[in-house]
Amino acid sequence: MEYVILGAGAAGMKAAATIRKADKDGSITVVSTDIYVHSRCMLHKYLSGERDEKQLNFVEEDFFEKNRIRWIAGKTAGKLDTKEKTVILDNGEVLNYDKLLIATGAESFIPPVGNLREAENVFGLRHLRDAQAIRKMAEKAENIVIIGSGLVGLDAAYGLMETGKKVSIVEMAEQILPVQLDKTGAAEYQKRFEAAGAVFYLGRKGADTRMDENKKITELILDNGEALPCDMILVAAGVRSAVAGMDGEGIVIDRGIQVNGYLQTGAPDVYAAGDVTGLSGIWPNAQKQGETAALNMCGAQVLYEDRYALKNTINFFGLVSMCVGEILSKEGDVVIAREDSHNYKRVILREGKVAGVILQGDISHAGIWQYLIKNQISITGIEKDIFDLNFGDFYGIKDNGEYQWKTVG
Repeated sequence: MEYVILGAGAAGMKAAATIRKADKDGSITVVSTDIYVHSRCMLHKYLSGERDEKQLNFVEEDFFEKNRIRWIAGKTAGKLDTKEKTVILDNGEVLNYDKLLIATGAESFIPPVGNLREAENVFGLRHLRDAQAIRKMAEKAENIVIIGSGLVGLDAAYGLMETGKKVSIVEMAEQILPVQLDKTGAAEYQKRFEAAGAVFYLGRKGADTRMDENKKITELILDNGEALPCDMILVAAGVRSAVAGMDGEGIVIDRGIQVNGYLQTGAPDVYAAGDVTGLSGIWPNAQKQGETAALNMCGAQVLYEDRYALKNTINFFGLVSMCVGEILSKEGDVVIAREDSHNYKRVILREGKVAGVILQGDISHAGIWQYLIKNQISITGIEKDIFDLNFGDFYGIKDNGEYQWKTVG
């Protein structure tokens, strides 16, 4: 059996390891544009100089040799022929496959604002090659503007500030981390970033740019007319699935490659996993998708059940937060919050079940909340303080062959 995997990120590498466990003799080829296997979650540590390229690796150094996997590094799949079952790389090499996994991830989205898309000092941050280019230019840059204050934007800011750079962050929402935290939780991080020298422009967005004769933007013009001087710009305002060249017959692309419950595309023997599907943007889910797709490529029939809502863990300046599930409440929800000088907790209850939770400061008992949200367990009838819930308040039973958590009556 010839297995080909496009992408060496969370989904692709997990799939490669899973296939080798399930099929000891099959041929496995992994193709990656980057020449280093790396965790994109750690790219900010490269920007700060804390880690080098090899220290970003999230698998064993001898992973490919030990698992007898051919790794084609520094090459990109340029065309897919699902009829002939071939992948044509950008160097002209043709790979034949029996089973193919597309795990090419996503690319930074650069908005069509002013000269952002053509300037030579504008970068996204999705790959090691992005971080390498940023770090090289940052050596001579003093004023850096970051568009977007989500995790990627703040990770970049944090890494660059550790090298002494002046960072300005533009965010169209009225708070930082708008997807991950509510205003109270986000405010704590904003205070810490500002104390370290960052400047935020909230409720603002880029409207235009000024570019010099060297094709470098010297000012970002905000929608209120204010001009931000800059030596370089990082854009962390969204991503698009990396689907270039993946439009083979039978493959449907709509904001990502469309897959069924088994992570199969519409083309025979072609699967997709990770950010390229648009299913989830977090590392654990990408790995789970890679594992599920790999098992199905090896002949299993495993459904991918992503009942796990969005989960993020945040750690800046020693303050740790974890958010699971929904952050925004809806009409009819019950919101319970508790705050002291060291901790902040907020829970959204919807129809007697936990829809989302934010834990900031002490997150040591996060496991119970993950189970409640993942399994949608009703907590109706429990009279104790909701923030004191523990696993002793629930018990596991077999019900129609499924393991469930039930409240103790």
